[in-house]
Amino acid sequence: MSFEKGDSVVLHDEHSDYDGETGEITQVVETMFGDENYVISFGDGQEAGIPEEDLEAAPEGDDEDDEDDEDDEE
Repeated sequence: MSFEKGDSVVLHDEHSDYDGETGEITQVVETMFGDENYVISFGDGQEAGIPEEDLEAAPEGDDEDDEDDEDDEE
C-alpha cells in the first residue's frame, strides 16, 4: 500500500520516540531505488526517512471520536 501526503498513519519503529503514535505524512520522497520514504509529522515533532513497511494506515475517524463524545454529553 502506498501512502500520500496528508494521510494519517501509525508508525511502527521500536527505535523511534514516536513508535505506535499516529502522525500525518507531510512529504513523500522517492529513493534512487524507486522506493518511497516518508516524512511524518507528529504533535511535538517529526520523523524523516520512514519506509513504507514501518507504516500502517491509521483507523479512520480517530480525530472525529473526540467531537462525537462532546455530542453525547448534551
